[in-house]
Amino acid sequence: MERITGRVHEILDACEGDTETARAGLVRAAIPDVMALLRISRVGGRYEHSEFPPTADILNKRSQKGADQIWEGRPKWRNTQTIRAVKNGARFEVTVLDMNAAYLSAFKCWLPIGQLREETQGTHDRKKSGVHLITPPVWDHPDLPNPLGNRQEPGELWVPEPLLRQLLDCARPDRPGGALCDAPVIHRSLVSGATETLLEKLRRALAETRKTALAEGDELTVAYVKAMYSKFVSTIGESSANRELRRPDWMHIIRSKAFTNLWLKAHKAHQAGLQVVQISGTDELHVTGDWRSVFEEGSDLAQVKQKDTYVLGGDR
Repeated sequence: MERITGRVHEILDACEGDTETARAGLVRAAIPDVMALLRISRVGGRYEHSEFPPTADILNKRSQKGADQIWEGRPKWRNTQTIRAVKNGARFEVTVLDMNAAYLSAFKCWLPIGQLREETQGTHDRKKSGVHLITPPVWDHPDLPNPLGNRQEPGELWVPEPLLRQLLDCARPDRPGGALCDAPVIHRSLVSGATETLLEKLRRALAETRKTALAEGDELTVAYVKAMYSKFVSTIGESSANRELRRPDWMHIIRSKAFTNLWLKAHKAHQAGLQVVQISGTDELHVTGDWRSVFEEGSDLAQVKQKDTYVLGGDR
């Protein structure tokens, strides 16, 4: 934390107190700075991760501006029952909730340590992580979004670890309310031994610095922290902006974890009796009802903020 705040003061002093110039400088320095923090956070760590393992074909982009073959489960869903009710004259007061620092929260995820190796047993080992070729289950809950996200094409697809784990959890018969779907069929996996704590020290340092900066109204440090965690996620795949780490599997896993975290918030709202109207992007949840009885309001990672309100139907 001292290293992060010290860097802010260093650049602010170099800019003679000009906060806008300092902000631009901190954003430019975000990638090398967060990589330096990662190295420091791993000193004395139990595992030494691979920084440039060979990349499986499915993780290579098919063109310079194209995508690879991994489906992260990015949500884009609206409740068709709500829309139908609006067309029939119903009126809903909707609150848009914002998930705080979604990608930073997603640093707490199972990341593969070494090179991904193929497994064809069709089973899931919770001590490993990677990407998996699955046939997803049928989702038959019109009032609850599919964890798979806005997937239109049927058939097999490659998914990251968090999405597979979420689908498997939804299939558990012992979960509260029973299973929501059948288990996905696993055809192949590319996995490595994994840990959930690889980014934990880094996550805690960024989260605590962010929390202190918000409490003190230090917008410059908040912007710097956001630049570090967001650019870390966006550049650890195939990016010339970051030459210190090439782990497209990590990139997909962290993004997918952010999406599954949002789905879990939607499911929690649904279980508590709120009506889920829409979820989209990385951090946006639209609900009706007394959301403060379900979620704690605030700026911390485990809390949510009210972003907006609007009315569906009726006389606006």
